[in-house]
Amino acid sequence: MKIMPRSRMTPVIYILIGLAVVGLVMKLATDAMGLLTNLLIMVGVAAVLYFVLNHFLMKRRGGSSDEMKKYKQAVKQSKKKYKGNESSTKPTGKSTFNPSPVLNKKKRKTSAAHLRVIEGNKNKKKNRASS
Repeated sequence: MKIMPRSRMTPVIYILIGLAVVGLVMKLATDAMGLLTNLLIMVGVAAVLYFVLNHFLMKRRGGSSDEMKKYKQAVKQSKKKYKGNESSTKPTGKSTFNPSPVLNKKKRKTSAAHLRVIEGNKNKKKNRASS
């Protein structure tokens, strides 16, 4: 099969669109109710196919795999962890004067629980001059 260049395909596309418009107008003039029912049936079939295929593809893609379960659990933990921080930073509507904003900024840093140190060869140093 030989592919046509773009300059030759453009008039073909315009002719096809023109014929489709002429056919649509003729069908509308002669049998408007039949056209409407055909369009509704096509939209309904397309919607059913979309939802069925989307449902099966989501299952096949691994929607319930072990990794997805772990990811969802991590999202829940993160939301639970940062839920308190969001509510404390939202304004309550009352404007209160805070005399010591520096004291609020001096919070103790905590290490993240989900990070861990990987032990390595700390004592062994590379001789970078030779490599």
